Amino acid sequence: MTTTPFTTPRDLLRYAVTRFNTAKLFFGHGSMEAFDEAAYLILHTLKLPLDRLDPFLDAKLLPEEVASVLAVIDRRTNERVPAAYITNEAWLGTYSFYVDERTIVPRSFIAELIPEYFAPWVNEPENVSNILELCTGSGCLAIMMADAFPDAAVDAVDISADALEVAKRNVATYELQDRLTLIQSDLYANVPDKKYDLIITNPPYVNSSSMSKLPMEYRAEPELALDGGKDGMDIVRRIVAGAAERLTDDGILIVEIGNEKEFAEAAFGELGLTWLTTSNGDDMVFLLTADQLKL
Repeated sequence: MTTTPFTTPRDLLRYAVTRFNTAKLFFGHGSMEAFDEAAYLILHTLKLPLDRLDPFLDAKLLPEEVASVLAVIDRRTNERVPAAYITNEAWLGTYSFYVDERTIVPRSFIAELIPEYFAPWVNEPENVSNILELCTGSGCLAIMMADAFPDAAVDAVDISADALEVAKRNVATYELQDRLTLIQSDLYANVPDKKYDLIITNPPYVNSSSMSKLPMEYRAEPELALDGGKDGMDIVRRIVAGAAERLTDDGILIVEIGNEKEFAEAAFGELGLTWLTTSNGDDMVFLLTADQLKL
């Protein structure tokens, strides 16, 4: 077996950070810097607790363990794929989800709002009985919604059969098959004829100019899940246009639009968008009530 100068996780961590920084990798799929991503990939590959790096930093590794970590470092650096596609794992808050190249890597500011039940807009969470998620991808938000609203039935929609296969795996992991229904549909087309208390969506919203400048890590994701047309609002327009007839009288629509607030205001500003506060400010997620959508 070929010998290497690496014997401990500390050695590999230093090497990985240097490789990642030298290659100018892009971070935005869970980690925000080279050190955090390197630590995550090393711990995951060695099947060590993800929140306990220090006790293992100077542990002596077997040659095959070193080789496994080096292979992961090489793939992340050379192929520039998101770390989640290497580990088949992505985290949103305390929730872990299976992910692969068939779906976008889970990430959403809506996830931050779920533990508070979208207060003050949802006054009585126990009275929420029907929830619709559009563009569900891996099913992550639908699963978090089903967990937060245990009395609700959740319908989760995606146009991609491949994405829904990934979502099906995650729904099974969380044992929510009885309350969470996956539906292949072009937005509302195949959705049951009923009213929803909440419609949430993190749809494709990247505008054409930004699409052409995406780093390779984002290019590794399905384009269908990112491309929102010239101003990023192509899918969002259809979602907003169809929401009124799908919502209960006091229902609400919550839409994540990333960095596209300017385009969202241009498209829907006359409706009086309410911008919800997230860790990234007040310009990532907007809310519309059923009354506003009926205007």
